[in-house]
Amino acid sequence: MSNEDEELERIKREKLAQIQQQAAQGELAKQQQKELELKKYNLMRQILSQEGRQRLENIKLVKPEFAQMIELQLIQLFQAGRLKGQIPLSDEQFKKLLEQLTQSSKKRDFKIKHF
Repeated sequence: MSNEDEELERIKREKLAQIQQQAAQGELAKQQQKELELKKYNLMRQILSQEGRQRLENIKLVKPEFAQMIELQLIQLFQAGRLKGQIPLSDEQFKKLLEQLTQSSKKRDFKIKHF
């Protein structure tokens, strides 16, 4: 083989190794994402009643970002111990919590006075 052929083979091997490493990292990220989703699912089963989980799934269909925000807030409240005695949240309790969260997240209107 000539130097050019050897150099070409070396470049091909390096590129193949790089592609394989990227694929392995992608698989690891997918695995971690699945584990995170499973943990979140199990926590939601503890926090919400079946009706509450169904309501959350309906919200996910319409507003996925909002549903994700709700999930994170529920998990934070649960882990902070602020939902004790209410677990699992009934559908009515979940609706009240949703109302509170949506009211607090609404933008406040304000007027600028001109002098």
